[in-house]
Amino acid sequence: MLEGMQRLTAPCAHRFREKASVFLTELHPAADAAEREAILARLRKRDFDANHHCTAWREQGGAQGADDDGEPSGTAGPPMLRVLEGDGLVDVLAVCIRWFGGTKLGTGGLVRAYTEGVQGAVALAREQGLLETVRSWRQGSIAVRQDQAHLPFSVLGAFPEAEILGQDFEGSEAVLRFRLPRTPDGGREAALEALWLERSRGGRVDWD
Repeated sequence: MLEGMQRLTAPCAHRFREKASVFLTELHPAADAAEREAILARLRKRDFDANHHCTAWREQGGAQGADDDGEPSGTAGPPMLRVLEGDGLVDVLAVCIRWFGGTKLGTGGLVRAYTEGVQGAVALAREQGLLETVRSWRQGSIAVRQDQAHLPFSVLGAFPEAEILGQDFEGSEAVLRFRLPRTPDGGREAALEALWLERSRGGRVDWD
């Protein structure tokens, strides 16, 4: 997963007019296809008189997609998706609803309008404090003898951002499972490995 990802915490909307056409862009938190389908169905029902409901979406795992919904190919969904990519937004659905006003915008005008719609909605979300940073985690485990089960806890205590996922007892070993926020250079993981190597006198950290 990428560093610098952002997630929407609540829906927001941006409306503007371009040569008599009205564009309403809505951003919605949506982590999977079921959520996206439910949101889009609700908006289509609400704004049944609109000419287009163009969409773009991204998931944290890397999946993404776009739909022009009847606009000329590549003039709506893909430009919307590029804005989401540029801002690092994930687990999000962007829907740009257009009511045609009678004046054609041309392919260049459509690309600009749909781009502007998502840019405006993202800017509004940022102004309203609706964006949060998404942490990318790395999971690991440390195995020790059962009489040393406390030792990994004391080492992980030096990393306040680490989260304990649980401890299992397997045979003669105690296995502590945890996760740690990733860093671009792997610095946190390396620091933990070095500290555990020192404290355990040769032990290792196993990463998933």
